[in-house]
Amino acid sequence: MTAAPGSVSHTSAAASGFRRALGPFDAAMVVIGGIIGAGIFINPYLVARTLDAPWLVLAAWAAGGAVALAGAFAYAELGRRLPRAGGQYVYLGEAWHPLVGFLYGWALLLLIETGAMAAVAITFAEYALRLVGSTGGSPRLVAVSAIVLLTVVNYLGVKPGSRLLNVFVVLKVAALAALIVLAWATPASPDWLSRDRVDESPSGLVAFGAAMIPVLFAYGGWQTANYLAEEMRDPRRHLPVSLIAGTVVVVIVYVLINVAYLRSLGLDGLAATTTPAADAAGLWLGASGERFIAAAIAISTFGFLNHAILSATRVYYAMGADRAFFPVFGHLHPRFGTPSVAIVAQSGWAIALAMTGTYGELLETVVFADWIFFGLTVAGLFVLRRRGPDDPGYRMPGFPWLAGAFVLVALAVVVSSIYAAPLRSGIGAGLILVGVPVFFWCRRR
Repeated sequence: MTAAPGSVSHTSAAASGFRRALGPFDAAMVVIGGIIGAGIFINPYLVARTLDAPWLVLAAWAAGGAVALAGAFAYAELGRRLPRAGGQYVYLGEAWHPLVGFLYGWALLLLIETGAMAAVAITFAEYALRLVGSTGGSPRLVAVSAIVLLTVVNYLGVKPGSRLLNVFVVLKVAALAALIVLAWATPASPDWLSRDRVDESPSGLVAFGAAMIPVLFAYGGWQTANYLAEEMRDPRRHLPVSLIAGTVVVVIVYVLINVAYLRSLGLDGLAATTTPAADAAGLWLGASGERFIAAAIAISTFGFLNHAILSATRVYYAMGADRAFFPVFGHLHPRFGTPSVAIVAQSGWAIALAMTGTYGELLETVVFADWIFFGLTVAGLFVLRRRGPDDPGYRMPGFPWLAGAFVLVALAVVVSSIYAAPLRSGIGAGLILVGVPVFFWCRRR
């Protein structure tokens, strides 16, 4: 493929030194683990509060799944065209300019991934302490210990990190499957599918759009498998299949778990609680339901932490290997074949954010950034296709209409985020733009 003018020279798979240890099942687990987090156990109440009919709630989750699947289709073609470590960073740099790719990696390291790790580590610690019945334990100490433990595991090789990820993905999916089955094994809430919320005006297009924001955030993460392309045994064949299969599994699980919540709690009950999974499990399992959900959320959040260390660090490696960032980030450990410096740096910054307690505010300021880069990445597929050559092995279905619709959805999410929190969005944009002089300074060096 012809490189874009001014693009950087990305490290080839043969020269990178990565070990091709991941098969299609491992890659699919990365996709599922990157999407499913603690949110699906908690956040569906936000959608139920916004919409006034059960069928609209389910339609919102189905529509979010369709958007995620469209994104997976696009990233599958991008991954086949450019099967390189760093994934989205590589696509943005090739399609637009190396600066755009750098800003994505900069935002990922500075706030997005590390902020998410800090927040999720604290959530894991709180539920883990609740699970063991400890009232005097320090959540921050447990959170830091979890990050350190997973850092060591992933430092020692991609295979140990991947194996641990597979175990926790299976466990979290099993927990959600148990909730789905229990919902049909117990009496349903009366008229749970047909009873609309009373004394409210019907939900319109604006309300549906507002409900889609937490839905789309819950579906984010399919792109993380692309970071690991150079560690897959055959990325050109396995990456497209894994992306699509993993995303389909998540869509099915998300829709069915929301059916379970509605069937057990009803629309009003789902809208009235901030802990729908715990309330539903309490109806089915009594007092042990809370412990079951605490275990499920602890498993899910611990798995997410492992996933973040396994996948996102490959972006910083690619930046360092391209000399777009500090070159030391582009070094692989001579024995373990892992981007050891990138792993330690990301985990160290995540621990700092967790200890200072400022991660929540920082994360809110840049949450809209993910969808800026999602939109730019899929829009970049138009550029790469025009530049050619095409790969007959896989092409995104429904192109250009499906890709164009995805870009419009991404734009709507960004605009909605700015409208809802203009100050935080402005601060986030400013923090990302700080990366511009950093990029040019690194290139001069």
